[in-house]
Amino acid sequence: MNFDKISNLKTLIRADSGSKIGHGHVRRDLILAQNFKDVSFACIDLPGSLASEIPYPVFTLKSADVNELVNLIKEHKFELLVIDHYGISAADEKLIKEQTSVQILSFDDNYKEHFCDYLLNVNIYADACKYVNLVPANCELIFSPLVRSEFYNEAKIKREKKFNYLIVLGGTDALNLTAQIASNLLAKNKKVAAVTTSANVNLANLQILADSEPNFSLFINSNEVARLMNESEILVISASSLVNEALVLGAKFKAVRVADNQNEMAQWLAANGREIYEADEICLSL
Repeated sequence: MNFDKISNLKTLIRADSGSKIGHGHVRRDLILAQNFKDVSFACIDLPGSLASEIPYPVFTLKSADVNELVNLIKEHKFELLVIDHYGISAADEKLIKEQTSVQILSFDDNYKEHFCDYLLNVNIYADACKYVNLVPANCELIFSPLVRSEFYNEAKIKREKKFNYLIVLGGTDALNLTAQIASNLLAKNKKVAAVTTSANVNLANLQILADSEPNFSLFINSNEVARLMNESEILVISASSLVNEALVLGAKFKAVRVADNQNEMAQWLAANGREIYEADEICLSL
């Protein structure tokens, strides 16, 4: 989509991040935010939040109460609200619209009902037919993967493969799979790298593994994920937006479903002959 017609609107992005819920929503919102000239974020300060790394004004919400969000929109006269939050329902969106008259752009990954002006599904499996009766008749459907420019640039470069496997299971790796997968591969004398963030509660154990295993490289808060992917023979990634990035690179990958909101992606991967595994299956496939 060309965002020109709404790019000048004073925009508020409502999204959260943290050790338990991950960083995916905020990270994709940061890509979307580049399309707007006046952007702010509204976030609850959860443990492991990315809020301090957001390069835009951030309003800290005290709770998930939609009325607090309404008051914020009114006070600062926001014209466009971007909602990337599973906890905000269609009824909440309708209340916000009625109370503020703000235009609403809602992210959707799982074909849920929305009351919005624009609906954005960034997944490769997006299907317009499934939104019949789920959104208002005048809602504009937008199907557009949000992939950072460095992945398109990296796709043009042929690099030497430094690693047999690269493990990228999101910023928090709530299921603590990275160490399990890495240990399995290291036992087979593979060169392994892993990407994670400082919000990973299992980071100390991963650091111990990196310090004791010369064939294991750990990258924390890396800004070179695209390059690392390109330098790896096989990726082990979550069935998330990482799939879009891997496809842009043309990389070989094994995807793992690590959260319920990845069900649709997992189904699409299976239907299209891609390798997709449950958390308790991935090590058996290596």
